[in-house]
Amino acid sequence: MGAGSSSLALESEGGSSPLRPNLDDIPESSVASILMHLDPPEICKLAKVNKTFHGASLADFVWETKLPSNYKYLVEKILGQSPESLSKKEIYARLCQPNCFEDGTKQVWLDKSSGKICVAVSYKALRITGIDDRRYWNHISSEESRFNTIAYLQQIWWLEVVGELEFEFPAGTYSLFFKLQLGKTSKKFGRRACNVDQVHGWGAKPVRFQLSTSNGQQASSECYLHQQGNWGHYRVGDFVVDNKNTPMKLKFSMMQIDCTHTKGGVCLDSVLIRPSEFREKLKQF
Repeated sequence: MGAGSSSLALESEGGSSPLRPNLDDIPESSVASILMHLDPPEICKLAKVNKTFHGASLADFVWETKLPSNYKYLVEKILGQSPESLSKKEIYARLCQPNCFEDGTKQVWLDKSSGKICVAVSYKALRITGIDDRRYWNHISSEESRFNTIAYLQQIWWLEVVGELEFEFPAGTYSLFFKLQLGKTSKKFGRRACNVDQVHGWGAKPVRFQLSTSNGQQASSECYLHQQGNWGHYRVGDFVVDNKNTPMKLKFSMMQIDCTHTKGGVCLDSVLIRPSEFREKLKQF
């Protein structure tokens, strides 16, 4: 054996136990090469093992593989900074937080586990029939909205909600939803309660949802609103992004324009866009 190998078998001065390699002996670059193949939550857990793992977890090439392909666009448009001024880990951490843009009416964030992009559009960014008329709508503060405010429809004959979004999505398939609730939520004695007394008209005709994109994709769906007392995500349809790093314009709407009856008692929070693979995560939004 060479001197390097035999040194591992040397005994300590007390002669009781041989010297053995431990995690501190692994080169930081080798640890980083392993970490880059793990998911972000796993990387963060292993960063607590020792100083070597912590240092390895800060490497830019580890986090660059976790960032979406359009992260430079997000840093410039959403964070308002140069991508070169931040470490890749800091970019990832900041993009995982809800980041507002366009006067606080829209939010974008990354799913912490996968780095996939999610976008929410407040009702305040939508064109809504009669939204400024208090005979029809109330604006209510709510802890259940990521925008802290929801719109409550008391009663109306004709309802049309239209929104647009131009955004640069990474390649993939995305689903678009309207977040709605039948009934008005309040708190009584610290407990959540929902008043459904004004809910009416949604069982007569279905609501029609539509989606179109700037590259010609279209989707539509119809359904009766049924989610009383709890928030429901009503799926409009899916769209596919093939050309990454190219802005896509979306137009979406919900309509119930049968004037033979009134409808009311519904809360409108926002529109949600998230990767179609996240079907089981809807309750988190």
